[in-house]
Amino acid sequence: MIAGYYLFPTLSGRPSLPSLLPPLLPRAERLNLGLDLQGGMHLVLEVATEKAIENTIDRLLAELRRETEKDSIAVERMTREGNDRIRVKLQAKEGLEGLRRILKDYSNLEQSGGADPTELVLSLASGEAKRIQESAVRQSLETIRNRIDQFGVAEPHIVQEGDRRIVVQLPGIKDPQRAINLIGKTALLEFKLVVEDANLAEAMAGKIPVDDQLLYLRRGGGQNETGKIPLVLHKQAVLSGDLLTSAQVQIDSQTNQPVVSIEFDREGTRLFGEATAANVGRRLAIVLDDTIYSAPVIREKIPGGKAQISGSFTMEEARDLAIVLRAGALPAPVDIISNLTVGPSLGLDSIQKGVQAAIFGGVLVIAFMAIYYKLSGVIANLALLLNLIWLVGALASLRATLTLPGIAGIILGIGMAVDSNVLILERIREELRLGKTVRSAIDGGYDKAFFSIVDSHVTTLITAFALFLFGTGPVKGFAVTLSLGVIFNLVTALTGTRVVYDWMTQRWNLKTLSI
Repeated sequence: MIAGYYLFPTLSGRPSLPSLLPPLLPRAERLNLGLDLQGGMHLVLEVATEKAIENTIDRLLAELRRETEKDSIAVERMTREGNDRIRVKLQAKEGLEGLRRILKDYSNLEQSGGADPTELVLSLASGEAKRIQESAVRQSLETIRNRIDQFGVAEPHIVQEGDRRIVVQLPGIKDPQRAINLIGKTALLEFKLVVEDANLAEAMAGKIPVDDQLLYLRRGGGQNETGKIPLVLHKQAVLSGDLLTSAQVQIDSQTNQPVVSIEFDREGTRLFGEATAANVGRRLAIVLDDTIYSAPVIREKIPGGKAQISGSFTMEEARDLAIVLRAGALPAPVDIISNLTVGPSLGLDSIQKGVQAAIFGGVLVIAFMAIYYKLSGVIANLALLLNLIWLVGALASLRATLTLPGIAGIILGIGMAVDSNVLILERIREELRLGKTVRSAIDGGYDKAFFSIVDSHVTTLITAFALFLFGTGPVKGFAVTLSLGVIFNLVTALTGTRVVYDWMTQRWNLKTLSI
């Protein structure tokens, strides 16, 4: 009955049923189908953890510059070397004491001497790089999960694989390219001041001050193409998207175009107000992933902590931008290592062929058992049917996902169930040929087949456990269905059919057995 309860949504097409006993039985839901059956996308992403280390060093570098300026320490040069070191060159060695006093608050940095007494080389402390990398992968996983949840994909599967990789499975996805753009966008939102007196010709020739950068203003037209309007910006952002509390799509009343309205938290509102008050008359660029979306002139202080991102968006682009801003920026870029997309028609074809193969094979097995073993074969067929109902019901109750390898595991389990019943029936036949009574033949058949069946099933379970322990997704699905089939078969073959025989012999006192 319990198996039927969990099977009903799958057979009837209903999404779910209310829980009968909430503390004991979870709500029955339709059996989940894997990508190979219902179509969808399988992505393997790799987090550029080295970039996360580089970003951390850049953040520390910016903080140290502010601290040294605040304490009036004369710094000749402070630059990043590689992706994990900072070299500080002071104008005089007297400033070292003040610098070391500041560095007491930076336990994640180790100090070493430079080429002369006025230099100091700062590197990440032991184990800090690994911690940053692990944190970047965890944060990327959570950010991607938040984006996909807001995108509205049913039953996504998002897990970490290895040290730097993330596996994303999106069943039933209708627009794979849009999903890829949504997942892969770093979404680093920054507000940076424009260097108004910059020499654009020199900047485009590569002659840019170390504290500045050359970026391009995004063109309109609804495409994410880089424009040819260069602007020189200060590298140090006055504000970043980390302080956002909301991002919503609205229609601009003047242009009638979609825009993304953003709102900062209390700290962001304070910083935004201070930045706009101190830079009235200057241009403030809104930068997303190193692309300038707009660079309006600051007319007055903006105290409300609200801003607007425009850029000739389509409605879909604006919605996706709002999603990634709400979910937060990725701590490091992610690269797509593998992209497998299965169309819904291919998944439907797999289901149809799988059902056809199951029906064809099932009819042949049932017919053979019924013809060759007569009434005993019918009893064995009922045990096979019960085994299958229990198995699929268990998958539905466990919220498991059924895949093609999982179907293969089910078929293999049914094959073992057939073998078990054949072994028992042949043993009973041998006992009857020796002239034993029906009752004695049944007892002898089950007793002599018991250890052979248990041994074969236990060894299969050990193999399935190893596959589940060391295998990946599809292999684990095969191991789960095979294990469940083997366990249920031990019950139906050794106990279920014997109960039927015991009932028959006691009720009718059988002198002969149809076998």
